[in-house]
Amino acid sequence: MAIAIITLATSCENAGEKSQRDPTTETANEEPPPLLSRTRPMMSTVFRIQVDAPPPNAEAVIRSAFEEIERLENVLSEWRDDSDVSKINASAGKRQVNVGDDTLRVIDAGIDVSMWSRGAFDLSWAALWGLYDFRPESVKIPSEAQIKPRLALIDYKKIKVSKKYHTVYLRKRGMAIGTGGIAKGYALDQAGAILRGGGVENYMIFGGGQVQVHGVRDGRPWRVGIQHPRNPNEYFAALESTGASFSTSGDYEHAVFDGAGQRWHHIIDPQTGRPATESLSVTVMTAEGIYADALSTAAFVLGPEKALKMFRRIAYPAEAVIVGADCKVYMTPKAKKRIRFNADLIDGRLPGCTRR
Repeated sequence: MAIAIITLATSCENAGEKSQRDPTTETANEEPPPLLSRTRPMMSTVFRIQVDAPPPNAEAVIRSAFEEIERLENVLSEWRDDSDVSKINASAGKRQVNVGDDTLRVIDAGIDVSMWSRGAFDLSWAALWGLYDFRPESVKIPSEAQIKPRLALIDYKKIKVSKKYHTVYLRKRGMAIGTGGIAKGYALDQAGAILRGGGVENYMIFGGGQVQVHGVRDGRPWRVGIQHPRNPNEYFAALESTGASFSTSGDYEHAVFDGAGQRWHHIIDPQTGRPATESLSVTVMTAEGIYADALSTAAFVLGPEKALKMFRRIAYPAEAVIVGADCKVYMTPKAKKRIRFNADLIDGRLPGCTRR
């Protein structure tokens, strides 16, 4: 899967770390009123909740939302020995593991996207753990000989789930599931439900490349910017919404260059064990963060043409803006109608864009 693969202190996406920049943009002539903004580091990133026209209880509700994300980290983290996910991986090929509702929901959605993408996203990508390290001070790139035996352990069809008995079983020893490419989106969904339940209607939650918006910002829809994949200081376009989740996967995060100038990044194609090469960035907009997160990774791995075919094929409604390896911008039909460009495309291509 082209999920950000998180290895050790780094991440590979069919593991899931994404842009950490705040993607909201403002283009009005006058500055809008300030937002109530709070942050907290969790899930190997920093979550930010911003509220427009906050009600009197907003601080308490925001704290509850952060506490829910923290709770989910304890349940879903691959790095905590006592989490459901770690117990599943430790029991691979041995026994079924009883899990809670949150774990069951995340794994079920992950299998959905694995099927929809025909393995471009694969929840069992985590068999590749430890092969890559994208930290500048300790870069590690595996050889083909190191990758090959791990690929045989990646197969979402061997993840067996019983909703009736709340169990998960990995049928082969050495298999492992990783929630890096889906858990943050689910965390946003749950945190958003707490905000709305507490009377906070106008908010934006941001965490690790995932964004959820609800309500309005200064009387108009929230505007979510799409970062230029080769210019970290530029948003080349934006999408507006009063209620949606967004996820961006890009080859510009957790990336290093070798001596030949080749870019190595964390979004790994689970069928090759190497960084996916058909896309530079993918932004997906859906109703639920849990699916936005996984679908942006899947689309990145598939590349523009196959990704657009996937979006047409599946029943789940999702819109996408894809910058292909050729720097051309591809969009689903509804995204074409909703996008606001901040840059003029040249023959459909993004200016200032290069493959490397």
